[in-house]
Amino acid sequence: MLTEKDLDILQTRGITPRQLEEQLERFRTGFPYLRLEGSATVGNGITAVGPDLEKEATARWDKYLSDGGEVCKFVPASGAASRMFKALFAFVNGDVQIAPQGSDVATLLEHIDQLPFSQQLDETLMANTGKNAAALIVEGRHKDVINGIIGKDGMNYGQLPKGLLTFHRYADGSVRTPLEEQLVEGAQTAAANGTVKVHFTVSAEHDHLFKDRLAEVLPRVEKITGVKYHVGTSQQKPSTDTVAATPANELFRDNAGNIVFRPGGHGALIENLGDIDSAVVFIKNIDNVVPDSHRADTIRYKKIIAGLLILVHDRIESYLRELALGNTAENRLEEMYRFATDTLCIKAPDFSSMSAADKAAWLAAKFNRPLRVCGMVRNEGEPGGGPYIAYNPDGTASPQILESTQIDMSDADNVSMMKNATHFNPVDLVCYIRDIDGHPYDLRRYVDADTGFISEKSQGGRDLRALELPGLWNGAMSDWNTVFVEVPVSTFNPVKTVNDLLRPMHKA
Repeated sequence: MLTEKDLDILQTRGITPRQLEEQLERFRTGFPYLRLEGSATVGNGITAVGPDLEKEATARWDKYLSDGGEVCKFVPASGAASRMFKALFAFVNGDVQIAPQGSDVATLLEHIDQLPFSQQLDETLMANTGKNAAALIVEGRHKDVINGIIGKDGMNYGQLPKGLLTFHRYADGSVRTPLEEQLVEGAQTAAANGTVKVHFTVSAEHDHLFKDRLAEVLPRVEKITGVKYHVGTSQQKPSTDTVAATPANELFRDNAGNIVFRPGGHGALIENLGDIDSAVVFIKNIDNVVPDSHRADTIRYKKIIAGLLILVHDRIESYLRELALGNTAENRLEEMYRFATDTLCIKAPDFSSMSAADKAAWLAAKFNRPLRVCGMVRNEGEPGGGPYIAYNPDGTASPQILESTQIDMSDADNVSMMKNATHFNPVDLVCYIRDIDGHPYDLRRYVDADTGFISEKSQGGRDLRALELPGLWNGAMSDWNTVFVEVPVSTFNPVKTVNDLLRPMHKA
């Protein structure tokens, strides 16, 4: 039973009582697994880029930019970097004083001078202890060093957003955060008429930190790149938060009796994405950045996937305008159908048995949707969701990016598909989010609500169940047109743990 106070809180958040009940029902029923047609591979859902395609796509992207085409970089950057320092927190909160040999912490301490923020760390430690990291390590004061990195009295890296941590140190002594590297990359791939648009989604508590950092670095980055930036930030909307449930799937309330809400996961950002004032939008995680000397492949393949997006959109726009005129010839309908099956990889019903009018209507409905081209990397053991061909509610099958939680692992065929999957998703997308008349799509219409997640959490020592909305590049884009393209692993360099900063690709 909802109280008057509950109803007031729901209204403030922009959540209706019906939406609340639907979320509770999700806890009770769970989410269905997706039915798979197969894993996407090169030649079956994934396009390999040859010299001719690269040349054509790159030229098309250059023309799009030179013609003043709209483009924006969209970078999810919400939340603190605490998971990046999980091993460090475990060590400082543990009983041992010396990092165990071979542990992640011991490796970090062994290479402490190679960390991009080593100078800042030494300055912090000198102020707090009177000694630098090397001296403290010799004395066995490992916890003092680690606390200097993650502690509130140190650099406080465990509580700061990942986008504002020092990731790279250059030969001239300058350092850059992921925020700055994303800006520089934008100038090299998405500058139109000397201007780059970048949008970061951040948590409300960190918004001022991002804006302060932007005010500090933008003049310097503009001087380096020779372009002007229009940078925006936004937060996940309160209306996309989801209710927490008890293990019995009832409303979870805090000790004061208030309903507990939680962020709905990155799938909530589909609304932020829909608010972007641009036809073309790049999407890339905040931590997948490299210094200038290692960015050549990233620039090359960003242009390829963006150019391919425009080439595919050109065809779709041409077909939609032709279909709108009516009386499309049978041979043209067949050509459009082959494009839908060969390029968009839609596994369709028996087209030959349909009337001409039904064929035209089916094609128009399939073409008139948001479009995305997604880079996919050969699977070399890195974590991440993968590309599959999955069945849709209308009986068709199409390319989808799935997480393992969306796949029924009790099915032997599914296990085999996952075992034989060749690629994973590095979150390297470029999207076209306007229709052929330039109107923005309502991206909420293309979300598959049956593809969310339920996870087990706790609060105040009490168990709770948390509901995540369909992931941004998973179910939130389920009903988009999708093209998968193979990109090299050199374009995928995320920093999931602090030790990843010791990898060669993060050395300037």
